[in-house]
Amino acid sequence: MQKGKDKLIIAIDGFSSCGKSTVAKDLAKRLTYAYIDTGAMYRAVTLFALRQGLLSADGIDEENLQEQLHEIKISFKYDVEQKKNETFLNGQSVEQEIRGLEVSNNVSAISTLRFVRERMVELQQDMGREGGIVMDGRDIGTVVFPEADLKVFMTASPEIRAQRRYDELVGKGQEVSFEEILKNVVDRDHMDSTRKESPLRQADDAIVLDNSHLTPDEQLDWIVERLKEKTLI
Repeated sequence: MQKGKDKLIIAIDGFSSCGKSTVAKDLAKRLTYAYIDTGAMYRAVTLFALRQGLLSADGIDEENLQEQLHEIKISFKYDVEQKKNETFLNGQSVEQEIRGLEVSNNVSAISTLRFVRERMVELQQDMGREGGIVMDGRDIGTVVFPEADLKVFMTASPEIRAQRRYDELVGKGQEVSFEEILKNVVDRDHMDSTRKESPLRQADDAIVLDNSHLTPDEQLDWIVERLKEKTLI
């Protein structure tokens, strides 16, 4: 599927909190590609459901969520001053809210819903159809773009991923416990890997990047080297 350096589709999949978004953003910047954070899209839907009272201890109000799904508009914008991508839900920046623990605890349940996944996949395919993108998520190389030019599957131990998530949230001023975050990581791994709709799995032609002991710069260099080896760049 080689289309030239400016038209490649690069899919980065893997477990939660393993740094997919960070390396995907860095890679997109290195290649001057568009970056699409699919995980943020599911988080935005989860935040919408929480705000609308469609999530409770009794479960998800699937009927009303499906009816209201057309009201959800998700977009991304690069904040030049803060030098970071921001996620917008119906025109409002929700970047900080969607990274909180309440959304993290519910996003896997939302992402298992078939009608949610089908709608998100449609939007993702529309965003990346012309190529020149780096997209990260759980099912990019298996469902969204099975013919992607390069597929990377990222992983790291649950403890390391939980520590990274803990440091990130504490750095944002949130009061969280490491044990709670580790439980969330393990629970999400199970839900993501065993869900009926588009379960998390490594594509047969994906290359595995275990970044347990790699810095973000080392991860970026590693992927760039794989692109060079495949003569894609």
